[in-house]
Amino acid sequence: QVQRVDSGGGLVQSGGSLRPSCASSGRTFNGYALGWFRQAPGKEREFVAGINWSVTQLVYADSVKGRFTIYRDNAKNTVYLQMNSLKPEDAAVYYCVADRNIVVVTTTQSWRYWGQGTQVTVSS
Repeated sequence: QVQRVDSGGGLVQSGGSLRPSCASSGRTFNGYALGWFRQAPGKEREFVAGINWSVTQLVYADSVKGRFTIYRDNAKNTVYLQMNSLKPEDAAVYYCVADRNIVVVTTTQSWRYWGQGTQVTVSS
């Protein structure tokens, strides 16, 4: 079975940084788009960032532009989310996602493979 294992969340103070990552096993994700969603208590799951196979398309939610960077290491079959200048409103469970689509989309139903989630907590 294809598995995606999220890690790298944690607790930081406002203004700090974290770099969650997600390693995939079972198959290569060469040719796949990769991304991240998050869900905070009482809120709907929302798109955070996405990157296509050729790295010609990088898409970010307006709330994280300029602070977060998504990148991929295809040799390690891993996607990363560098999160800087974290704010309390960034606190959520973050989920890595993948799909064979060649373009990044922002709707949850468009992504087939999901990680188990990693918790990010930001103190004020």
